[in-house]
Amino acid sequence: MPQSTLPDAVLPRWAGAGSSRVPFWAYTDAQLYQRELDNIFYGAHWCYVGLEVEIPNIGDYRLSHVGERQVLMVRDRVAPRDRATDHGIRVIENRCAHRGVRFCQNQHGNARSFVCPYHQWTYKLNGDLAGLPFKDGVKEGDATHGGMPEGFDLKDHGLTKLRVAVLHGLVFATFSADTEPLEVYLGVNILPWIDRIFKGPDGARKLTLLGYNRQRIPGNWKLMMENIKDPYHPGLLHTWFVTFGLWRADQKSRMVMDARGRHAVMISRRNEGGSNTAVTQGVTSFKADMALQDDRLLDVVPEPWWKVDDPSCPGTAITPTVTMITLFPSLIIQQQVNSLSTRHIVPRGNGEFDFVWTHFGFADDAPEMTRRRLRQANLFGPAGFVSADDGEVIQFSQEGFAQAEKAGQTLCELGGTGTEMTEHMVTETLIRSMYAYWRKVMGL
Repeated sequence: MPQSTLPDAVLPRWAGAGSSRVPFWAYTDAQLYQRELDNIFYGAHWCYVGLEVEIPNIGDYRLSHVGERQVLMVRDRVAPRDRATDHGIRVIENRCAHRGVRFCQNQHGNARSFVCPYHQWTYKLNGDLAGLPFKDGVKEGDATHGGMPEGFDLKDHGLTKLRVAVLHGLVFATFSADTEPLEVYLGVNILPWIDRIFKGPDGARKLTLLGYNRQRIPGNWKLMMENIKDPYHPGLLHTWFVTFGLWRADQKSRMVMDARGRHAVMISRRNEGGSNTAVTQGVTSFKADMALQDDRLLDVVPEPWWKVDDPSCPGTAITPTVTMITLFPSLIIQQQVNSLSTRHIVPRGNGEFDFVWTHFGFADDAPEMTRRRLRQANLFGPAGFVSADDGEVIQFSQEGFAQAEKAGQTLCELGGTGTEMTEHMVTETLIRSMYAYWRKVMGL
């Protein structure tokens, strides 16, 4: 696995064993953040870049990011003989091989080729250099002036190409040649929950795009991974969740993780109503008298694919209404009742990240279901009735870390200090497991 070139001597050290007490400098130290980019985002990890449905036609492209590096997800031409083995999706860095210019400025579009505006270097959809002005110089009579040096070969000067893996229409990329195959990277505990959403009985479900949200959150990128690995807070922070029974401590639930602790799934089943005083007494976010003026917002309709065989107990079926999948380091896949989205984490420095929401449905959805998904999407996104709380509290967390970054540490010991899977949500085990992995990959 590629390692950062930063010497260990310049980095802070994590004293003590375990991962239940995370030092504040893990969120604030700028040099440590650079090592995160090198070891994680540009190292041997698969990073999410988009959905295949976003680029349906040859020449379609969409800007995305792997870490802080801007990339293009592109639909390339594929010869008929190769279509069985080549999905045609390319991911190339948006940086000209000549002078380093970001040549593409449009968020999305369609192109026959990519041309750098500075010196007109032209690239094929797959990133190969197709040509450049004055490669062979300018002839004047019998003389030739300028030109590239002898031996200059177009094939040696293409764009940076990332390895690409596509799973049920989810597109991942990696800069590293050492990254394990995607299915191995995700692991046998996580794959069934991705299959549940994206894989139909006849293969990958055809998706439809319903819209995007984008926000910039003033906090370290890991805090959003933590937030979606944290079943402790939803029934406390979010008035909506606790009052309307969308997520509560007494629900039947399960915390699942991969063998290395980096990926996870929080699985739960919705309660009806909010009258269980065992989990609402003293919870200030619970509003017993709060009612909806438009109850269509919680017009939940069970879908056939919700019911699945329990991967941990063959022969037993379960019907979750919520699955929140965190794929380290950059993707969250949300199924919250009928609302579906991917959430892409894009780091912008040690104290800031962009959060990009892509809301989707299925091509065979009835019009009523599409409207239902769009209505329920208002629970989420930057101004969502639920998710606005998360963005704000992440900012508050980052501000608290900055006050005592060298001396402070978080306490993450609900349910103990271990990193085992659980059958309840009164735990912080998924956060501890992520930091146990993070310590290893960061060399701390």
